[in-house]
Amino acid sequence: MTEAVSRPTLEAVAARAGVSRATVSRVVNGGDGVREPLVARVRQAVEELGYVPNQAARSLVTKRHDAVAVVIAEPETRVFADPFFALQLRGISKELTAHDNQLVLLLTEGRDDHARVARYLAGGHVDGALVFSLHLDDPLPGLIQGAGVPTVFGGRPGWSDGSRGAVYVDSDNRGGARAAVRHLVDLGRSRVAHITGPLDQTSAVDRLEGYRDVMADADPRLIAAGDFTPGGGERAMRELLDRCPEVDAVFAANDLTALGVLRVLRESGRRIPEDVAVIGFDDMLPVAEQSEPPLTTVRQDIEEMGRLMARLLLREQPTRGPGHPPAGVILPTTLIHRASA
Repeated sequence: MTEAVSRPTLEAVAARAGVSRATVSRVVNGGDGVREPLVARVRQAVEELGYVPNQAARSLVTKRHDAVAVVIAEPETRVFADPFFALQLRGISKELTAHDNQLVLLLTEGRDDHARVARYLAGGHVDGALVFSLHLDDPLPGLIQGAGVPTVFGGRPGWSDGSRGAVYVDSDNRGGARAAVRHLVDLGRSRVAHITGPLDQTSAVDRLEGYRDVMADADPRLIAAGDFTPGGGERAMRELLDRCPEVDAVFAANDLTALGVLRVLRESGRRIPEDVAVIGFDDMLPVAEQSEPPLTTVRQDIEEMGRLMARLLLREQPTRGPGHPPAGVILPTTLIHRASA
């Protein structure tokens, strides 16, 4: 039987460095008032002994947990199937890791999970929350506000209560959609359709408005409801072909929707882009570059959005009071030209 190896203690570090236990505690926990030569000796002793601070004890001193909750208001089947979430989580994780913070992932399968998430946040387990993929009727923002933790939202706030003063990061969804549809019009396409995302999310609403900015007089039958999934894109494209078989271009609300569109168009014998041009939104490279044909799409820097959300939270910006507009950061978008349009 292997004998357990005891962990180095605070006292051992103090003895190695030739200082008091209190001095070691202040250095390890980031306190002030210790002269630089003593700080250097303590850090050297920590490294030599391989000392790891007790996180629970450290939290009592610093009132910080060095942990951030990432709350995604979607079921896990959607989160792990959609590369968008992987890219955003990668950006968040990189930024938190650079600041020696842990990521705590919280998913919501349904409304019953919202109270659980709120209780966890209110319980003092994390220093803040990053929240995205919210829906307009979602009670989470109010519950999180009640939990009293610093929060940064992914996406423009659109809920009725609590959005004023919210800190958020978003992309120029409306401007990106306008650029996509204008490109289709400039190609000479006159029957430009749009397959939306779920319209209880502000990103989908903004992309629909961008389409309407260019196609103000479009036949309402050219707009079909989607849900940001390939299956939703397939269903909506079949509806469009039934209603408007002469459609000659499609702006899909995201790249996964565009995948479904491309599949149905090929099945129906339409050539892409000769018969129907297609543009997506996101520019998720595993999707856009490997589709057939490669997808023209609007690029938003999803990973950078995640990093910026974490960066804003770690700066501990104070919550803006009532009467102030949302403290939003809007990142630019770019139309990426490939073979589909």
